[in-house]
Amino acid sequence: MENDHRKTQRAGLSRRNVLELGALGLAALPGMAFAKDKKLKVAAIFATPIEEPWDNQIHVALQKAEKELGIEYKWSEKVQTADFSRVMREYAQGGYQLVLGDAFAAERESRRTAKQFPKTAWLFGSGAGPAEPNFGVFDNWIHEPAYLSGLIAGKMSKSGTVGAVAAMGIPEVNRLVNAFFAGAKEVNPNVKRKVAFIGSFFDPPKAKEAAIAQIDAGVDVIYAERFGVIEAAVEKKIYAISNMSDQSSLGPDTVITGPVWNMYPTVEQAIKLVKAGVFTAQDYGDFSRMAKGGSDLAPYHKFDKTLPAEVKDLVAKKKAEILEGNFRVDVDENTPVSD
Repeated sequence: MENDHRKTQRAGLSRRNVLELGALGLAALPGMAFAKDKKLKVAAIFATPIEEPWDNQIHVALQKAEKELGIEYKWSEKVQTADFSRVMREYAQGGYQLVLGDAFAAERESRRTAKQFPKTAWLFGSGAGPAEPNFGVFDNWIHEPAYLSGLIAGKMSKSGTVGAVAAMGIPEVNRLVNAFFAGAKEVNPNVKRKVAFIGSFFDPPKAKEAAIAQIDAGVDVIYAERFGVIEAAVEKKIYAISNMSDQSSLGPDTVITGPVWNMYPTVEQAIKLVKAGVFTAQDYGDFSRMAKGGSDLAPYHKFDKTLPAEVKDLVAKKKAEILEGNFRVDVDENTPVSD
């Protein structure tokens, strides 16, 4: 099944040991100098089609950097594991000073290749930690807006049953689904949970099928962690929570809101460090949190007028507490199960 290769690389990995950011190093990598009179050459390597939401958010951030920061940007999509190192070498040999992407399917290959090109800064989505001297990592730590979305789901559910259709039971996905359910439980301790994994990062028909099964079983608010779920919600006329990007356009009368991942703060920081010649191997995960501007809730759009004031006030209060550091959303990476 397409993109299932990530599963074997990430399953069983502990993410606790990469939560803390490494201290920012001030020493430049050997030979990593940037000529200020030239455009910084940045590339991205994606294992999935560019439409897949996770990789698309990285792509969107780099396109923004191309316009606002004046970089030269090129990318490769649907890169198979066997080709990953070759594509990395081609970009490094082509003079690209910063290369980002999705290395979950090629953890060992990407790290081994990165060491061969110490003048290149590498920053990859990864299930493991950074590697000296030049391999940085990041991930989509958007569990905070996922929790806020759960508050809304718990309040808006009339059946008392909320659902989630997700990729697979790996830490990256588990923490989002668990945060969503935690929010729903916070406002309705008796809420029932339904969860299904499709075993793929991009299989809209299978996601839609799983969503329809949940809706037929009583779910009336569903978390669309994967593409395809919103289509089912629209057809069945229930509420949906989107994921990764603002997906209101897929169902204006269905999608209330959802967690949005903004990769631009991560991209901006990496570009700044490379230009300054001080890029180091570290975990950039903190830049995906709400306080850094790396995640948020999508706008309510049409629901801004119909969502009960008490619900909007509750979400606004919790969001403020998160941003002030007075409330911390638990990171639960255990595989969720249905009630």
